[in-house]
Amino acid sequence: MGTLDGKSIVVTGASRGIGAAISNRLLAEGALVVAGCRSEPSVGGVTWVPTDVTDSLAVDALMASAMDLNGGLDALVANAGVQVEGTIAETSESDYDCVMDVNVRGVFLCCRSAVRHMRKHGGGAIVNVGSVAGETADHGFAIYNASKGAVHALTRAIAVDHGRDGVRCNAVCPGWITTQMADAAFQQADDPEARRAESVARHPVGRLGSPDDVAGMVAWLVSDDAAFVSGSMFTVDGGLTAQSPIGG
Repeated sequence: MGTLDGKSIVVTGASRGIGAAISNRLLAEGALVVAGCRSEPSVGGVTWVPTDVTDSLAVDALMASAMDLNGGLDALVANAGVQVEGTIAETSESDYDCVMDVNVRGVFLCCRSAVRHMRKHGGGAIVNVGSVAGETADHGFAIYNASKGAVHALTRAIAVDHGRDGVRCNAVCPGWITTQMADAAFQQADDPEARRAESVARHPVGRLGSPDDVAGMVAWLVSDDAAFVSGSMFTVDGGLTAQSPIGG
């Protein structure tokens, strides 16, 4: 038996990368997973509800689908996100709108809808996917950094405001994880492979993270084992941001 047997969980941005790994892990632990994303997930066993997380009606329909299909909504994993490279001087207003709409408005709408359901039905757990970029700025990712900082602040606010409703809210903060988004960042360099090797060398554990590294933390946070955990940011970055900036 898994630690999440029978729990009804919504995962957004589940079609690939971290979202797909989270869905796989939750399924392995016995959860009933509804995937809210634009593209059909590659993960077998989930129920796909095509969803634009920036559309409040679509988000409300996603949460209602989980309630109807699985008899409740025990947890939300708000993972959908986009990344646009550039300093603030290089960032257009359309870039700003794109990133903030998905990364902040999308998380806001999903959390709002989930909280409204959960507080009427005994509570639940929310895990937002933030980033180490929300605490320490990655170079050349100005608006992405800002969006993840907003996700962290919203996570704390939900935990404080709705703890007495039985709602727990935390965030996982991945570092450099081997996904298409990371690959796109490396491709911006003059020598992508050298940039990748340099990034690996900066990690005390000697490698980049995998989506499964993040999925394990999420599975614990939505489980009953984390019943007294709320309002916290959990860094998953192989020690990258723990070290002194002065090299060893």
